[in-house]
Amino acid sequence: MSKKSSQPALDPQRLYLITPALAEGESFAPALEAALDAGDVACVLVRFASADEGTAKKIVRALLPVAQKHEAALLVEGDPRLVARAGADGVHVRGQGDQLEEQLGEAIEALKPDSIVGAGGVKTRHDSMTVGELEVDYVMFGDPSPDGWTPLLEAVIERVSWWTEIFTVPCVGFAPSLADVGTISQAGADFVALGDAVWNDSRGPAAAVAEAQAALVRGASR
Repeated sequence: MSKKSSQPALDPQRLYLITPALAEGESFAPALEAALDAGDVACVLVRFASADEGTAKKIVRALLPVAQKHEAALLVEGDPRLVARAGADGVHVRGQGDQLEEQLGEAIEALKPDSIVGAGGVKTRHDSMTVGELEVDYVMFGDPSPDGWTPLLEAVIERVSWWTEIFTVPCVGFAPSLADVGTISQAGADFVALGDAVWNDSRGPAAAVAEAQAALVRGASR
């Protein structure tokens, strides 16, 4: 398998935040503002509590000015149509096998080269290599499934390390906790993703992101 060149849509060695499944956006905007103020966040992936397109549009439009203020790309999960309809910067497509390849193909055809298309939920090496041959802007390893399940950290580290030896397509490694940020950075991830570890931190999202940023810098320097 030869390397496939890809023009990275985002600068490397930065944080990537995944929101909770949101039912509305206005009450979440202050938490997002605090998080983006506290660190160098490249991207925010918005997850939705329901499949209602009207609600999703309102959520994106509530959060987009916050992301734009901090020069963070705002992605939506799952539906490429929302990118144009709500003004988002791209889409994160999550799936497995032929279904993932088909969905990514549709998203790439509809959105590239003007918008970001990322891939997640990739479990096998075969699926990883298949995705790596597509025109995606990044591949994420370890991202939570809709029910909150995540693979073991050791599996994510192994996959990130393997990926960076083969492909030039940027990869995102999901960190289940703040303590895992430096480890995933050292494994070679271009971006380290965080979800509930930020939003559920008792100190608030700003403190969590600041800690993650410090760990990312330390991990990258080793």
